[in-house]
Amino acid sequence: MVSVFASPALATSNQMMADKNIVQVAQDSGQFNTLITAVKAADLQDTLSGKGPFTVFAPTDAAFDKLPAGTVQSLVNDKPKLKNILTYHVVPGKLTAADIKNMKTLKTVQGQELKVTVIGDKVMVDGATVTNADIMTNNGVIHVIDKVMMPS
Repeated sequence: MVSVFASPALATSNQMMADKNIVQVAQDSGQFNTLITAVKAADLQDTLSGKGPFTVFAPTDAAFDKLPAGTVQSLVNDKPKLKNILTYHVVPGKLTAADIKNMKTLKTVQGQELKVTVIGDKVMVDGATVTNADIMTNNGVIHVIDKVMMPS
């Protein structure tokens, strides 16, 4: 199984995180600055702070850094495309790593499906590796991934 608290920035009390919503936990972690900027630019902050529940596959700043130069700025300037990509990282409901390991696909809020691959203890979603799973929030769960997933 994937380590629940592989990141020191997220290695605080799970109860403390469970008292905050997805956006608050992501902001507090310090490793999702680009994602938070994108969520705000796409006007998704209120949605992801809302009731949910949501399962969010959250690319780190390092994952965004892997994109070609200028991609993030280009997306921030293209709100519909940005929203399409971000909602591709969100699945309705609160799915833990244990739930996901037993699934072949996940239907995203964006409408397309993510392919789930499990190799030993490694869980991959649409080619992105889950590096930190089951970060519980009061409106869902965050799974940290190492790549920005792009819808077809």
